[in-house]
This record gives sequence, C-alpha cells and structure tokens, in this order.
Amino acid sequence: MPETTVDHLVSDDETAQRILADDGSVAPAPVQGESPRPGGAGGLLRTLASKYALIGVWALMALYFYSQVPDTFGTSGTFSSIFGSQQVLVFLAMSALVTLVVGEFDLSVAAMMGITATVIPVLAGVHGMDIVLACLLGVGAAVLAGAVNAFFVVVLDVSSFVVTLGMATLLTGVAQLVSGSTIVSVSSPGLAKIAIGDVLGMPVSFWYGIALALVIAYVLAWTPLGRAMVFVGANAEVARLAGIRVHRVRFGAYVTAGLLAGLAGLVLVATVGGFDSSTSNSYLLPALAAVFLGTAVVQPGAFNPIGTMVAIYFLTTGIFGLQLLGYAGWIQNVFYGAGLVVAVALAKVVRDRSRAS
Repeated sequence: MPETTVDHLVSDDETAQRILADDGSVAPAPVQGESPRPGGAGGLLRTLASKYALIGVWALMALYFYSQVPDTFGTSGTFSSIFGSQQVLVFLAMSALVTLVVGEFDLSVAAMMGITATVIPVLAGVHGMDIVLACLLGVGAAVLAGAVNAFFVVVLDVSSFVVTLGMATLLTGVAQLVSGSTIVSVSSPGLAKIAIGDVLGMPVSFWYGIALALVIAYVLAWTPLGRAMVFVGANAEVARLAGIRVHRVRFGAYVTAGLLAGLAGLVLVATVGGFDSSTSNSYLLPALAAVFLGTAVVQPGAFNPIGTMVAIYFLTTGIFGLQLLGYAGWIQNVFYGAGLVVAVALAKVVRDRSRAS
C-alpha cells in the first residue's frame, strides 16, 4: 500500500462513487476535491470564490505593489521578470505534482534536476562531448534516478520519504563529486536558443511551461490514465480492486517525475549556461509550496497543474514586489516557507469543507 500524502485527496465515500464502465475501464467520476454545485446565484458566487479567490488576492497584491512603487513595479521589465523567469520552477513543480497526484511524495525532484544540470556542462563544457548527447545523458540520469526511486518505493514497499530523501542526498553528493564542488558551465548558442529565444515577447521556455501544464491537465481530466492516477491517489486499494494496475501507475509516476525534473535541469542550463551543484536543494521548497498552494485554485482540494501555475506566479509576484519595497534577500525563504505552511493548511480546510458539504 502506498503512503498517503498530507491526507487523502478525497474520502473513501467519494472513491466509492467511482464505477467501472462496461469495458472494464474506469468511468468518469466527480472531479477530485470538488463538492456538489449549489444552486442559485449565491451558490454560483461561492463556487467561484472557492475556485478563484487566490487569483483575486493576486490581483489585489499586484495593485498594492503598483501603488507603492509604480515606476518600477508597473513596467514591462517587471512583467518579464515575473513571468519569464520561472520556467525551471514550472517544470520542477510539475515533476512533484505527478507523484503527489498518485498519493506519493518525491523529495528528490530538485536533486534530480541538479544532477542533470551538472552532468550536461561537465560532459559538454569540460570534456567536449557533443551537446545533444550530453543533454540526453543528463536527462537520462534523472530518469534513471526516478526509476530507482520507483523500484524501492513500489516494488520493495520502502517508505517514499526515506527513499527519496536518501536519493536527494545521494544525487547532491554525486553532483558535487562530478563537478568538483565548483560551478560548471557550457557555451552552446544552440542550447541557449531553445530556452531564451523570443516568442511573442517572452522566452520560448515560458511557452514550454504553459504547454506542459496544459498537457498534464488534459491527461488528468480527459484520459483513462489520468483518471486512474487520480483514483490511485484517492485510494490505492479500491483502485486495485477496480482493476487498475496500481503498481504500474505509481512506478510510471516516479519515472515521469524523473523525466520532468531532468527537463527542468536542461532548461536551467540552457537558460543560464551553467550550474552550482550545491544549490539544488534550494529549488525544492518553492516547487512544493507552489504545488500545495495550487490546490486552492481551479479544483479546490486537488493537486492540479493550472492551479500550480497560478501559485507559482502568485508567489513570484509577492517576492518580487517585496524586494522592490526594500526587503532583503531573506524575504524569499520566509515567503516560500510561510506559503507552504499556509498552502497545506488551506488545502486541508478545503478538503474538510468539501467532505462536509
């Protein structure tokens, strides 16, 4: 049996409402974490408020910062800084989200990103390997790490916290060994072009993040695989009895998390041209904070990619605005740490209210 995350996303009663279609596949079920729609205008307003309140808070926060520092916050440069600089975090958050949807935790996603971002410049920049091959090997290292996580957690039934925390520490050490505990870099115009080329005034990697979120949203909402993932995350034993190959779904989630983390590392190297392996773990908290805060948007109480995207830019706006107001660099850790605590608490409150309604 897999471990639960911070409570199950839906209750067993909700899980029991899911039925099998005539062909044995999982039939569409009520959206995870979504309560029955109340009638009337008041009910509609409450529904909208529960799904999009964070967006309203985001707008009010932006207006406040604009009123305080209009000459700096209200510029196109600020817009680009907020929306055009979070592509790595988007990929990393989606990596964490994939495992959370199926009821698992993966604390090694930042380290998997780090091993990719280290291997690529070491192979291509230090040893002169072809950049394409270096990228494939770098991403492959993250996928392999995801598969190892899956083997220990799914096949051997070891605690996901222990396995992924150990893997994170192991990969960080390996990255420091490979890089000599120094910043490694690579100069490749072709690699840079795939990340920082301009498309409609934004880096092309921004659009990669948008596309990734939409693809994951489509898979979770409209495909049998996505419904199976949600079902497994709700109650793995019931999903098994319903005929879903639970181990295969969980194993695939860990491997996919490794792939997305590896792509995050690739985007990072393509964007900045190098990486400091000692900084990998600093990316984990922002990714988890965004994923949990995203459960308060679009599908209250459920991990969802669109909500995660909103949460990423909400948090970035808050940090950037506070920095413009003169707060020191420590504000980032404080904001992300507080955001994670509030997000987890808010997600629990939303789930409890959904179950009670």
